[in-house]
Amino acid sequence: MFKYVRGIAIVTRVTSSDARELLLLAGERLIAERGIDVPLREVAVAAGQRNNSAVHYYFGSRDGLVEAIIERRQAPLEQRRMSLLAEHESSGGDDDIAVLVEILVRPMFDIPYADGSTHYARFLERVRTHPAVTRSQTGAAGWPTLRILIARLKRSLHHLPPAMRERRLSAMASAMFAWLADHEGRVIGHRSADAAQHAESEADIIAMIVGMLTAQPARCRAE
Repeated sequence: MFKYVRGIAIVTRVTSSDARELLLLAGERLIAERGIDVPLREVAVAAGQRNNSAVHYYFGSRDGLVEAIIERRQAPLEQRRMSLLAEHESSGGDDDIAVLVEILVRPMFDIPYADGSTHYARFLERVRTHPAVTRSQTGAAGWPTLRILIARLKRSLHHLPPAMRERRLSAMASAMFAWLADHEGRVIGHRSADAAQHAESEADIIAMIVGMLTAQPARCRAE
């Protein structure tokens, strides 16, 4: 790795934790840009690793790399959602769908990027059917706040037939990944985007998700 002292690049020792971090960042970016099947040796090269098998050394497999990237980003997202949910409960508010969606989605707009990501939403869109992602959605990955929010959204949609409720929640996940990826590419990755553009895009995505969940069933509108 390099550090800069008075504008001069000085070679520093790359530790095992540094190498792992560089592989996570390179994997996140290359999968976002090129898809899940990007050659792992190219991930190693992009991370500055001389050993083409570095991904296997640190993560065991392609699946291990994907799971490690998600684990790295999901942990702080979980913490933020837990904090927002605690604030909501302490205020005594009802489980309004708009509030639950806000708690679920809002951290996705800032937490990954505060931690140095530039491609996480686009990475998620590429791997959204990967077992590591589906496990986090169903709760097997151990994210309690995510499980709580999904369970409360289901209860808030109790007026819908079970099949329709499940269909809307599944569609919500697919649309959320796609809209967040689009937002990241248009706003996060655009240096000229200002705070107002960020805020407008974020509010619109949350409103679209709420609208998808709360739209009146077609047969009810016909009646």
